[in-house]
Formats: sequence, structure tokens, C-alpha cells
Amino acid sequence: MPEPVVITIPHRLGKEEAIRRLKSGLASAHLPFVTIDREIWNGDLLEFSLTGMGHKASGSALVMNDSVRLELVLPWLLQRFAELALKGLASRTKLLLEKK
Repeated sequence: MPEPVVITIPHRLGKEEAIRRLKSGLASAHLPFVTIDREIWNGDLLEFSLTGMGHKASGSALVMNDSVRLELVLPWLLQRFAELALKGLASRTKLLLEKK
């Protein structure tokens, strides 16, 4: 099984506001060549699956008071794109968590 790629994104919103923004923003997230197929929230944990370049991947986002821990597991064929995929996902997440 492939190793997950993990990144932590700091924020200053508090857990509840971060969850609210992620819930409302993920549905409209537009990542190049990526489609979010499923998102399931269980408290402060989001589990999701996505399709990118014809391959399925899965991941999770654990929302904490001051950060979000993103974990992405890509199939073997996409492992070399893991860092790029996670950077794109992290970038979109950071936009959702910016103070407004």
C-alpha cells in the first residue's frame, strides 16, 4: 500500500469556523484535472475520494483549533505526482481558510 503524503496547514479561525468554510468551499473547489467524488464528515474529520487523470485516490482532513492536517494516498502510478497533487489541494484549502 502506498505511503500517504501529509501536510499541515495553519489557520487562525478556530475549529468550528474552519470546518464551516471547508464544508461550504469543497463543493465548489476547482482543481485542474481533479474531481472530488465523495466527501464524508465525521465531526472534525473529513474523509474524501477523488479522481485525477483517470485514477482514484483517497485522503482525509483533520481540522484542529489552529491547523488542518491533510493526508493524501495516491495509487502507485500517481506517486510521482503526490507532492504536486498535495500542493494543489493545500493551496485550495489555504484559500478557504484565509481570514476575511
